[in-house]
Amino acid sequence: MTKRVLVLLALLVVSVARMTNAEGKGNGNANERAVHIIYTERSEGEEPETYHIRTLASILGSEEAAKEALLYSYKTAASGFSAKLTPEQVAEISKQPGVLQVVPSRTYQLHSGPGLH
Repeated sequence: MTKRVLVLLALLVVSVARMTNAEGKGNGNANERAVHIIYTERSEGEEPETYHIRTLASILGSEEAAKEALLYSYKTAASGFSAKLTPEQVAEISKQPGVLQVVPSRTYQLHSGPGLH
């Protein structure tokens, strides 16, 4: 690898580490909702979005609340959905049958400086 590529990789690693530390500190508000991606098993004999709403409704109490919280339903490359959830709801949905993984949604922005094209 060239020196320039190594410098870019080092900067990327440092930036991601800083973002992870900043996100982990938070304000500790248990009622604050954040976007999470919930990966699920593929539904058998049921439309994916219907399955995702049913899974979400199991912790939110109603189908209407689930439809309001659901942001996007993933159906092609992976099965899952994104929704705004409180930390308590994240803990609850993580225990539901068919839920494989729950991860916070993060947006990463790459920056480049002068001469680092």
